[in-house]
Amino acid sequence: MQEKKKTVAIVGAGAAGLMAADRLSTLRPDLSIHLFDAMPSPARKILMAGKSGLNISHRSGLADPEAFAKHYGKATDWMRPMLEEFGTKAILDWMEMLGQPYFVGSTGRIFPKVMKASPLLRALMKRLEDRDVTLTTRHRWIGWNEAGALLFDTEHGEQSFEADACLLALGGPSWPRLGTDGAFLAPLIAQGIACAPYRPSNCGFDVDLPEGFGKTWAGTPVKSVRLSFGERSNSGDFVLSHHNPKSVSGTDASDIDHSGGHCGIEGGPVYALSAPMRDALENDGSAILSIDLRPNLTLAQVKERLCRPRGKQSFSNHLRRSLKLQGIQAALLKALTDKSVMNDIDQLSSAIKSLSLRVTAPCPIAEAISTAGGVLLEELDETLMVKRAPGLFIAGEMLDWEAPTGGYLLTGCLSQGYRAAKGIAHYLNAKA
Repeated sequence: MQEKKKTVAIVGAGAAGLMAADRLSTLRPDLSIHLFDAMPSPARKILMAGKSGLNISHRSGLADPEAFAKHYGKATDWMRPMLEEFGTKAILDWMEMLGQPYFVGSTGRIFPKVMKASPLLRALMKRLEDRDVTLTTRHRWIGWNEAGALLFDTEHGEQSFEADACLLALGGPSWPRLGTDGAFLAPLIAQGIACAPYRPSNCGFDVDLPEGFGKTWAGTPVKSVRLSFGERSNSGDFVLSHHNPKSVSGTDASDIDHSGGHCGIEGGPVYALSAPMRDALENDGSAILSIDLRPNLTLAQVKERLCRPRGKQSFSNHLRRSLKLQGIQAALLKALTDKSVMNDIDQLSSAIKSLSLRVTAPCPIAEAISTAGGVLLEELDETLMVKRAPGLFIAGEMLDWEAPTGGYLLTGCLSQGYRAAKGIAHYLNAKA
């Protein structure tokens, strides 16, 4: 009599879930692997990210793995062994095995050469299909039934599924239209699994600027500046945004503090500083962002240029000719400084090198690129199995870790999926 195959359920067909399915089907081809997703098709967030090139990792993961690991902040020590096992180089080798070569951009970000996610996803899904991994869509996980089987909400009503091991890789609740809303924490909390509330990460912020400023300059990039908060800084371009309270879905307009005329800031340098600014707002109720409008000049050089003879020029023309300060940069300088500062060369030079902008609130989670919060890392063992629930594994963004954009998020999810697959294989081998 043939022994029945052991069954594994992987819930969530995103980066962590797909990697786990791929690795587990390699390690244990004898398993019956079932991949579930709430949406009509898998990997919605990966495909969304792929519209701008699918930034899968970063060059520092090849050149300086320790510096790469430090981008995971408080989770650095937790992530380091997973990155050592399946980090940037291993991920790039995996891509090339799937027929997708890569290239390194000028900023160090690594992309597939085709600059799309779909060819990589098609190759991976074809490999999983060839290995008899079963994909079931339109199944939203809602917990367990009384017998301990997984419970799904489907278009045909509630359905259950029994598995010998399960990986939950449901993602974070940013971009809920792509399939994840964070409701899955409730059944985990009911099982005694400790979780932290979700918070936005890699997000924009509301800022304190004069009424109407955001509407006037919405969509305008502030180019080639350096943003600093605390001991951290990041250079590049950011963008001014404008929104009305009604545009924030799921929130009553009367509950929103939109001081500064509904003006916000977005963009890479803002996202890179989002975690410490968010934490400062939560802990202290305030955060001041510093903007260096001329990062390539020293304070002395700025002052020297401002002291050049002005002649009959207006002051705005003097700023434009001496420091090329015009447009939105000149408008920001004027909006964020007193008239007395504009008439004092020393104070004005300092303002140009360190313009203070008060940050008032992060954007809603639904509008963030990613999230912090979720299942606490202390709930898992080194294989990513929940300590209090043998056979239950968790990986990806539904865990309480975060990383900046630039390839770190996707690399983290893939590394965790790889580790979870090994953990599941070890768990089932031990039970055999």
